[in-house]
Amino acid sequence: MEIRRSELILGGQKSGKSRRAEDLAAAWLAQSADCHAALIATARAGDDEMRARIARHRRDRARRVPGLATLEAPRGLPDAIAGAGGPETLRIVDCLTLWLTQRLLPLDATASEGDPDDGTPALVRAIGACPGPIVLVSNEIGWGVIPLGPDTRAFVDALGTLNQAVASVCERVTLMTAGLPLTLKDTP
Repeated sequence: MEIRRSELILGGQKSGKSRRAEDLAAAWLAQSADCHAALIATARAGDDEMRARIARHRRDRARRVPGLATLEAPRGLPDAIAGAGGPETLRIVDCLTLWLTQRLLPLDATASEGDPDDGTPALVRAIGACPGPIVLVSNEIGWGVIPLGPDTRAFVDALGTLNQAVASVCERVTLMTAGLPLTLKDTP
């Protein structure tokens, strides 16, 4: 499994996005004892179901990729990317959809980071400046019917815009469906 300097993995829920990112981390870690990998998790547990989901994901990741460290960063993602290590560290951001959700609909109303578009340029700069390889996971949610309600339409629009900005700076863009990768972009 070839690892690019930057890869965006898109897909629907349970399409295999996170598994592909974990497989890339495992391949990176297998190259040398000097290689490290860090998962930058953007989820926040706002209810019991989400707490259980996060705990299950942690257990599953620890079993599948034992050397993968986890950093929690529901906010401040560009800083988390920069601070996760040097060129020997592969970073996985899982996921941009939840990061955007924190920006648009924070669990703590006082914690809003403002306009979601304000965070995209900083994220794009962080991807470009990342000293090691980076894999970003995001949902593709714009293929269904046009959502009812202005807030839902605004979220779908904002995620589509974010995905386009990140895809434009990543060397590889992969679409996952049914656990299978489809390469949309591959710049050597």
